[in-house]
Amino acid sequence: MKVEDAIVEQIRQQAVRLSTSEDLDVLVEAIGDKKYVLLGEATHGTSEFYKLRMELSRKLIETKGFSFIAVEGDWPSCYEINRYVKQYKDAKPSSREVLETFNRWPTWMWANEEVGELMEWLNQHNADKPMAERVGFYGLDVYSLWESLEEIERYLQEKGTPEQLALARKAFECFDSYEKEGQNYGVSAAFYDESCKDEVVKLLQTLHAKRVRYEEDSEAALSVELNALVAVNAEDYYRTMVRHDADSWNVRDRHMVEALRRLADHHGPDAKIIVWEHNTHVGDARATDMLADGMVNVGQLVREAHGEADVFAIGFGTYRGTVIAATSWGAPMATMQVPPAQPGSWEELMHRAGAHDQILLLSKEDPILGHEVLGHRAIGVVYRPAHERGNYVPSLMARRYDAFVHVDESHALHPLTIKKVLV
Repeated sequence: MKVEDAIVEQIRQQAVRLSTSEDLDVLVEAIGDKKYVLLGEATHGTSEFYKLRMELSRKLIETKGFSFIAVEGDWPSCYEINRYVKQYKDAKPSSREVLETFNRWPTWMWANEEVGELMEWLNQHNADKPMAERVGFYGLDVYSLWESLEEIERYLQEKGTPEQLALARKAFECFDSYEKEGQNYGVSAAFYDESCKDEVVKLLQTLHAKRVRYEEDSEAALSVELNALVAVNAEDYYRTMVRHDADSWNVRDRHMVEALRRLADHHGPDAKIIVWEHNTHVGDARATDMLADGMVNVGQLVREAHGEADVFAIGFGTYRGTVIAATSWGAPMATMQVPPAQPGSWEELMHRAGAHDQILLLSKEDPILGHEVLGHRAIGVVYRPAHERGNYVPSLMARRYDAFVHVDESHALHPLTIKKVLV
């Protein structure tokens, strides 16, 4: 029997058909008592990925007491979601107003109806709980350099010491001449030695050393510290980006893991954590060609830090459908066709095993899926279906994930119309 045929037959025998939310219980059972659950997505613009992750997150929160959701999003905007779902007294009054803060391209990743639905559920879930038991929502990404600096200065004007405020303004002034354009800063820092690194490192150090808790918002000081961490690592990211893509990728994913660590520390030793990110961040980099390029990712680093026995990573993919994406960075979003997966790819083999949605539990000891390299589709915010062949990541699927959710025909998510879009 050919290897492809053997894989198809194995999927056919072991996969669980996914028809209702109750079918996700097989994943809840497999997760058991693990503290870190990493939920992927093959695109940033597929409705089913958001809805399935929401439903699975709901089950984990309700039945296993998970503490918060951390996502591939900016800290400042995601913190507005956190304030809304935890019902802080000065939070924005509606989920719509909160999502309008996601006004920087690509807006659709978080400013969409699916995330609004999650926000409303979290808000209701938290309604009758003490503040310490309310489930949070946080962003882990590194792109919000200027927004984070603005949040730091605003906070320190009210709560900080004169020394802290002076350091914040010095850092802000250093970056201010680059017109909120990371690439401009990166070129100046990498090639002309015009770096703001010392300023942001000093700011982070003083904020961490003198963190204060306030009863009206016990997370306010944590938030300003995380914004400072963003500033430090964003400076590093943009400086390395213009020289080496692999280095900047590693800066970004290490930042996300460090932000996750600080959030876990804040929530205490019993914290249980759900992460939403793209498959390229969630699936262990060591099981892909990223390893040969010297790249790491969140999935690998979390497994290394906490042990594979305490981490459960789930990949998500689709055979065909529609997706929200853009043809180039900063271009208008559009609904695009996702063509049928390439013959012999992971998604095509899943489809061949059954043209329906399904769940497959994986084991790295699997004699085939733990050793056979297969193409696995990855679609980013920039997508050109005509160049589809370049979107497949060579992967050892059973080593990359602990489980996989296959959506046979997927649909574009439902973005909100945001008045102001900054590129």
